[in-house]
Amino acid sequence: MSQSPRHPADAGPGVDVRGSGDGQVSARRWQQDDLDLRNRMYGRAGVARAEGVLLQRYGLGSTDEAFTLLKGASQQFNIKLSTLADAVVRTPGPDADAELWFPGRVRRGPPALPGLPVERGHGTSQGAVVAAALQRVLSITQTPMGNVQLSERGRLRLAKHTGLNRYFCDFFAFVDGPTTSCAQAAGQRRQVTVRDVESAPVFDEASRHAILQTGSRAAHSLPLVNRMGVPLGMVSSHHERPLAGFTRAELAALRQTGNDVGRWLAWHWNTVVLDALEHVHAAAVRGTPA
Repeated sequence: MSQSPRHPADAGPGVDVRGSGDGQVSARRWQQDDLDLRNRMYGRAGVARAEGVLLQRYGLGSTDEAFTLLKGASQQFNIKLSTLADAVVRTPGPDADAELWFPGRVRRGPPALPGLPVERGHGTSQGAVVAAALQRVLSITQTPMGNVQLSERGRLRLAKHTGLNRYFCDFFAFVDGPTTSCAQAAGQRRQVTVRDVESAPVFDEASRHAILQTGSRAAHSLPLVNRMGVPLGMVSSHHERPLAGFTRAELAALRQTGNDVGRWLAWHWNTVVLDALEHVHAAAVRGTPA
């Protein structure tokens, strides 16, 4: 496998794509076994890195012990194991012999999410908020197909989807992000519309096939950004017919959703995820399971 799949709307920052069909890049279509192997490798690699950090930092006896710490905190704080592992790897470690990893940290309540159908009592659950964000975007764009990808270790990872088949979801389960134009669009708070997947020149043959075979002929991607404009994820809607575009009101509603959800994701990281890291640290120092 010579390259990772690209994002469905990897079409350049803030542009509509109406491709002529020229400039297509030939690439073999990935087989399901290839995708399964790649996704297992990517998924396991993040956890393995976190286990290594914990082993070295706390002098644990085995990777099984490190995994038990991660799994226990993941379950207790309702955070995906991959998210917690990513946090362990990229968050500066506590001071040596420190009782707390984040001393003096101020905890705040979650920001408001106006217009999002988040179930009562689930306002601190990332899964519930991501699902509500997808539902909101699909309501605005009037389509039953879409997905959410969250930033993780320099790439986008599929977090939620609806109306898309297994091959599509496995193909785009992980998308390398830092140098792609969809990541640039997220960082610049730009929405991207691919009006016709079949004729747009931005896709290689494998990516185009993965999108078309699920029944999508067009896509619109919305960046989820925090207050500083840092991209934390993307929501993409998929459409069974080529798109003519969206109204200014629809684009404004989408942009507001992207900003609101991005700020909530930032809060979740700085509150719930750091709570889980603090728990892992305390359990490791005590020498007890998380």
